[in-house]
Formats: sequence, C-alpha cells, structure tokens
Amino acid sequence: MIDPAARIHPEARLAESVAVGPWTTIGAGVEIGAGTVIGSHCVIKGPTRIGENNRIYQFCSIGEDPQDKKFDPLCGARLEIGNGNTIREYVSINRGTPGGGGVTRLGNHNWVMAYCHIAHDCLVGNHTIFANNATLAGHVEIQDFAILGGFVGVHQFCRVGESSFAAISAVIVKDVPPFFMVEGNTARARAVNREGLKRRGFDPAAIEVIKRAYKTLYRQSLTLERALEELAPVAQAHPEVARLVSFIEASRRGIVRNRAG
Repeated sequence: MIDPAARIHPEARLAESVAVGPWTTIGAGVEIGAGTVIGSHCVIKGPTRIGENNRIYQFCSIGEDPQDKKFDPLCGARLEIGNGNTIREYVSINRGTPGGGGVTRLGNHNWVMAYCHIAHDCLVGNHTIFANNATLAGHVEIQDFAILGGFVGVHQFCRVGESSFAAISAVIVKDVPPFFMVEGNTARARAVNREGLKRRGFDPAAIEVIKRAYKTLYRQSLTLERALEELAPVAQAHPEVARLVSFIEASRRGIVRNRAG
C-alpha cells in the first residue's frame, strides 16, 4: 500500500491499510488511521494526527509550520484531522501555535477543494465545504455544515456559523451568524440559507422562524442590542434561534450587519 518511492520516517505511525503514493514524504510525529489514502508528491509533517478513511490528493502540504514569525518549531504545536475528509490538490493546512491554543483542527466529513488554505489555530467543524481557493487566516472558527464559495477569504479571529453560506469571493471580516448567506467585499448579509437548511433536514416551520429572526436583525433598522431583546423570547421557544442568539452574544469581533440591496 506504500509506493517504494515514498519516504516514510521511521517514527511515523501508519495503519496497515494506509495507502501512500510515490514521492510523498511523511515525517516524524505523523499518525495516520486506517483506510486513509495519500496521493503522490504530498508532504506531511508532525506532530500531526490524521484519522480514518480520509482521501488526500496529490501535491498537498499538511502539518507544515505555521506562517507566524513568532513560531518556535520545537514548541510541539500540532494538527488534528478527523475521519472521512476529502482534501483536494494543493491544499495547505498548517499546525497550531502555542499562543493560539496549540492546535489546528479539521473535523469529520469535510470537503476541501483545490488550492484552499487553512492557517494556524483554525478550528473547522464537520460536514463543511470549502470551494476552490477558499482561504482562512489564523484563529478562524468554521462551524458545522458551513459552506465557503470559491475565493472566499476569512479574516483572522472570525467565526463562521453553522449552516451559513458565503458566496464566491466574499471577504469576511466579522462573524457570520448561523443559517445566513453573505456576499461581497466586505461581506454583507443577504438572506437565510434556506436551501442549505432544507438539505440538512430543517422542517419548514423552523426555517420560517429563522427567516423572521433574520428580518429582526436586518430588516427593521434596530440596533443589535434591541434586536437581541426582540429575539430573546423567541429563543426560549425555538432552539435554532437560541443557537443564533448565543452565537451573536459570544461574538468578539461583531457580526455582519449590513445587508446587500
């Protein structure tokens, strides 16, 4: 399962069913779980743990030192990748830094298309989609089922909420609340991600409640404080709105507020 032209460090730990293509280099401190397939010409450095049944295509750079001038290569900061991820050509994912929690993490069943970059200390959840050339700066959080269109850029320390959608070339400099669509440079709220919610199994009644919450935030010319007051009783009755409100209240950078049109 390991091509003779691959170079595997003796301190790397690979399950027996791992496949490695030619001219791939796997360094010390790398652990790869069963069923994972690594293409040709990849470089994987440790400390990095990659779970089971991942597919990493050719020419990827996984677990390289972060692009941080303060970084000490001996600090032990690491990268963790879960199970069932697809990582396409020329993707780069850097390890964490001591100042950012020490870990970059990619969860399970994510689809990362060609030329994407996930920087140090990013935390990516499960079932996300990164279209070609989507780029995360350091310390970014991407929650479950979020979708980033092609060429989307996310500023450091921003959060992108669950089941949100960022349209092609959006430049995100503030937090994107769950369930909403954003577009533009800089990103502006556009609408509820209704199609994404349907695909995830949200029932029509829940989507309608989220739509009303969107209108409260973006269509009634309310201050954010006043909008949250309006949403408080709704959140008590509807868990989706409760998650939305909790996300906004936890924001340190502030949320995308101005909408297109």
